[in-house]
Amino acid sequence: MELIKVWDIPGGVHPPENKHQSMVEPLGQIEIPPQLILPVSQHIGAPAKPIVEVGQKVLGGEVVAEADGVFSANVHASTSGTVAAIVEHVVPHPSGMRDTCVIIDTDGKDEWVALEPWEDYTQRDHDDVVKRIRDCGIAGLGGAGFPAAVKLNPRSNHTIDTLIINGTECEPYITADDMLMRERADEIVAGTQILARLLHDPERVIIGIEDNKPEAIERVRKAAEGTNILVVSFPTKYPSGGEKQLIQILTGREVPSGQIPATIGVVCQNVGTTAAVYRALRYGEPLVKRITTVVGEALEQQRNIEVLLGTPVHYVLDKHGFNEKKASRLVMGGPMMGFALPDTSVPVVKTTNCLLAPSKKELPPPEPAMACIRCGMCAEACPAELLPQQLFWYAQAEDLEKLETHNLFDCIECGACSYVCPSHIPLVQYYRAAKGEIRQHRIDKEKSDRSRRRFEFRQERIAKEEAEKEAKRLARKKAAEEAKKKLAEQKAAAPADAKPAPAEDADKQLAKLERLLASAQERLKKAEQPLTDDATDEQREKQAASIKQAELKVSEAQKKLNEFKASNIAKTSENKPASDDPVAAAIERAKAKQTMAPEEKLRASIESLQKRLEKAEQKAADAEADKPDMVDALKQGVAKLKEKIASAEKELAELAPAKSSASKEDKTSSTPDAAQAAIERAKAKMSMSPEEKLRSTLESLYKRLEKAEQKAADAKAEGSDKAEALQQGVDKLKEKIASTQQELDEVKPSTVAEETPQDPATSDAASLAIEKAKAKAAAMATMSASDKLRNQVDSLEARLEKSRAKLAKAEQENDDNVDAFRSAVTKLEDKLAATREQLAEHE
Repeated sequence: MELIKVWDIPGGVHPPENKHQSMVEPLGQIEIPPQLILPVSQHIGAPAKPIVEVGQKVLGGEVVAEADGVFSANVHASTSGTVAAIVEHVVPHPSGMRDTCVIIDTDGKDEWVALEPWEDYTQRDHDDVVKRIRDCGIAGLGGAGFPAAVKLNPRSNHTIDTLIINGTECEPYITADDMLMRERADEIVAGTQILARLLHDPERVIIGIEDNKPEAIERVRKAAEGTNILVVSFPTKYPSGGEKQLIQILTGREVPSGQIPATIGVVCQNVGTTAAVYRALRYGEPLVKRITTVVGEALEQQRNIEVLLGTPVHYVLDKHGFNEKKASRLVMGGPMMGFALPDTSVPVVKTTNCLLAPSKKELPPPEPAMACIRCGMCAEACPAELLPQQLFWYAQAEDLEKLETHNLFDCIECGACSYVCPSHIPLVQYYRAAKGEIRQHRIDKEKSDRSRRRFEFRQERIAKEEAEKEAKRLARKKAAEEAKKKLAEQKAAAPADAKPAPAEDADKQLAKLERLLASAQERLKKAEQPLTDDATDEQREKQAASIKQAELKVSEAQKKLNEFKASNIAKTSENKPASDDPVAAAIERAKAKQTMAPEEKLRASIESLQKRLEKAEQKAADAEADKPDMVDALKQGVAKLKEKIASAEKELAELAPAKSSASKEDKTSSTPDAAQAAIERAKAKMSMSPEEKLRSTLESLYKRLEKAEQKAADAKAEGSDKAEALQQGVDKLKEKIASTQQELDEVKPSTVAEETPQDPATSDAASLAIEKAKAKAAAMATMSASDKLRNQVDSLEARLEKSRAKLAKAEQENDDNVDAFRSAVTKLEDKLAATREQLAEHE
């Protein structure tokens, strides 16, 4: 047999082993419990995702929660039954935390899914073997619960030359691995060969066992005869079973701080994990049970049992005669690294290697901690060669930076420092808490960094959009300046004695005066709107002053218009020369178009549509890069223009190729002048009374509403993206109709008053009224800002009260325009609130 050198590790302690109690009886089993509790997180990494439903029948070996990512593992039903619940339940953890668990009511039949044994698994492909291990949910059974498939797929830059199987089991009381090596040494050796093959046959394959397990060493050595596996025993010392410590003992190598064993060419697995890998490949068995040590003087029976995962701890204790009054506490794991269980309803999981129920004499409660005396014994016992005393001080001070500088995460939490401390300070508890705080700090920092990056990206995007907008604005400004410059050059090139025709100036002046008159009449109409019945005298006086001021403006505008018409009658009758006025040019183009033959009209229309199509296609192409959200709308516009062009070309093709000039002249002479008709309609509208204008507007709005509703209905039926926008247009038209109807209802009384014949005597008092209006306007001009705001508040309150009454009436009558009335009330409320705030600031 090849001999291998072993090295010593720094530090370490020799606590009482207490391993003989649980090795008196052979490996045992207990009955299937009435209920299983399966946490979805029994391993390091992301928790598995439940894939079963409440009430679903499941069989033994069936997946109830599948792995979520690489660092995760499947969870299987340990036996047959029905899923009773998927809820938060207390799980094995030092804090007594709760986590998602699949709860199964067992049926006692132990029916299983069909397994797929591999007779000759050595002929299987590497990836298939790793997938089988992953699918069977194999995780490290030594305590950490690291998914086995991940360790068996090292990075390409990690060359593995040593495989170590850990059979040390150095912690007191625990004998689960010892019993496994005695009972199933052949499975451990076969599993070791599988792992070596997956790691491409490393140079050295070692099974390391402490020398306090002579029977296990003998059986494993006998099973390994004829193989390249070395079974090595070494002196007993706690914590030689730690992964990094075992590697140092068997190879002399040290794993660098913050690194994993694969970085120095070593992979380490537990003997329990190795046996589970063998059973997964040979028989297709998922990991649903494990060997657990049940020990302690508070139990009537102490032994090792093979227990189903998910079995409640209280069920295991009841089967071994647990005396709660006799027990000092209940520990999952050993006395050095285990943790006290606050609740016996927690289940057995993949990492449960021991249930310790010591008596008060066997494991008395810890003595109260005292002040550190700086003896240095903790530093001598530390197997990782850390400075526990300094770490303790920094943990108390919550100095996270110093803790990381002193390599806190190299601590394996073995408890050797706490064991030797004469002041009974629970050092490991401080280290665990500090590690959790540092991890949370890292998570928070990562979230903060992500938020900062998102903010910076958003700011960069906004700045880019603003720069693009500014560039486009400058381009438009430059184009406008070039156009102005070109126009100035054209004017400069014109003959010096060329002067604009007086008729052109007259038309512009006439249009301007007519606009002033229309604006003054519109202001007068608004001023004459009747007040509510509860209006105050002050409000009525203000309205009278406003009406008089508006009448004065109308009178002045009418007077100027009449004077201009009287002085320019002769000029307006003359023919107007060509001008640069765009309005006049548009009228001339409209007149010219009316005189065109149908064939010429179609050609002009096609030419115009083609120009528009070129621009639309260019905009759509630019939008794909700049504004992708507008691409669909622009492409629809392009399609519509193409349809119009095709329709116009078809109509042109249907026309006769030639028409006589006489028929053209007849048609031209019989065609009404559309431009002139439009002008007449505009003049007629100016001469309408306010009520007639509102009725005309209302009629036009109803026609637009009918078309808009039809378009919205069509878009909704076709599932178009524009359906929502079209519906918003319909709602806005309804609001406008309601507002116009309200104006019409309010203007009727004033219209009747306007149509009443005036007494001729009133015209004689016009000058006096004008003077009074001027005086009233001057008085209002001298009002303070607070007085003006008070007047606005009074007016808004009156309008709001009236709007609320109309809304209530509309709601009672189920009026279609109730939403429009409600919107008007909301706007008035907001405006009143804002005005009140302004008044409060002034006062």
